[in-house]
Amino acid sequence: MGSRHDRKALKLWTEATYRICVQGRLDERYSDRLGGLTITQATADDDAPVTTLYGRLIDQAALLGVLNTLYNTMHLPLLLVERVDTGKDANAE
Repeated sequence: MGSRHDRKALKLWTEATYRICVQGRLDERYSDRLGGLTITQATADDDAPVTTLYGRLIDQAALLGVLNTLYNTMHLPLLLVERVDTGKDANAE
């Protein structure tokens, strides 16, 4: 399924840094609830508010917890979920 150009394989337990963008405003006080991610505000080209969360999460379960909170609890539409590094050791077991 992968190609030789893929990044190192990501495992479910791999720590990694993520950038998550949602439509809407999210106060920085929610950082602890969202895995300690840094929260910043911006405005899109169409003047819609966009919140970016950035930081390291310990594994895929932590990522899923953040995404579920943003979507199911806070009702913020997801715009982007991006892994921005391969973690300290993406192949560690």
